[in-house]
Amino acid sequence: MSTTFWRDARAGYGLSAPALILFSTLLVLPLALTLELSFNVFDYETGIKAGQYTLEHYRALLGDPYFYEIFFRTFWISFLVTLLCVLIGVPEAIVLSRMGAPWRSIFLILVLTPLLISVVVRAFGWSLLLGADGLVNQALVALGGRPLKLLYTPFAVIVGLVHVMLPFMIIPVWTSLQKLDPAAEQAALSLGASQWTVLRSVVLPQVVPGVLSGTLIVFGLAASSFAIPGLLGGRRLKMVATVIYDQYLAELNWPMGAALAVALLLLNLVVMLGWNRLVERRYQRTLGA
Repeated sequence: MSTTFWRDARAGYGLSAPALILFSTLLVLPLALTLELSFNVFDYETGIKAGQYTLEHYRALLGDPYFYEIFFRTFWISFLVTLLCVLIGVPEAIVLSRMGAPWRSIFLILVLTPLLISVVVRAFGWSLLLGADGLVNQALVALGGRPLKLLYTPFAVIVGLVHVMLPFMIIPVWTSLQKLDPAAEQAALSLGASQWTVLRSVVLPQVVPGVLSGTLIVFGLAASSFAIPGLLGGRRLKMVATVIYDQYLAELNWPMGAALAVALLLLNLVVMLGWNRLVERRYQRTLGA
């Protein structure tokens, strides 16, 4: 039996070896190199000093209020984008799941279609809508109002990110709803429960895994987004990804950019793992009740 066990174990490791090698090459190795780069000494006259290491970049992150402001702005915008995606995406997924053929397929294609368009193209589209002479301000002037500064504001970044991230919320929730047994809703209705009670007590608990997956995806992508903040936020409204870009390509301070990337990754992991743990505990408690 022991021989069979080890033979099966070797076969399993052998089958998974290509995936492990690919995973290590494309993810673990670049992250390790980025971490190592973040400790390299940097001088603006001589550049990166290979083989010399320092904690100066992390001390700068912890001691400069400018970086606190950047990280705070990044995370409150990401939180708000995630919340808006939940408020918009969950009802949309519920409506989508209750549609019959062929409307369900048509609207599902409409939900997925924006993913086929480049984020840069969509960002330029929003810049045309929200610009000083854009359609939104033209409509406001036509209605007798005054034009508003919409572009290069947090509002423009939030609108653009919600538009980009919304499919990543709808699809996981819609997938969870496909596993819901319609007989459970019919049984609750036959026992005298209202539509609201059925939605709150039967449907919503079943979509918690989908909402959790969607929020993790949306928050992670929003916090690390570069194209939307860069094009709709402008040069003054900085987020962490745009600051990393500046450090790498404008300042040529690669170690500082790597330190920012590592800090963003760690904070993202802390927030996402904490949120995942909190939701899973509440979900298991609900199921246990």
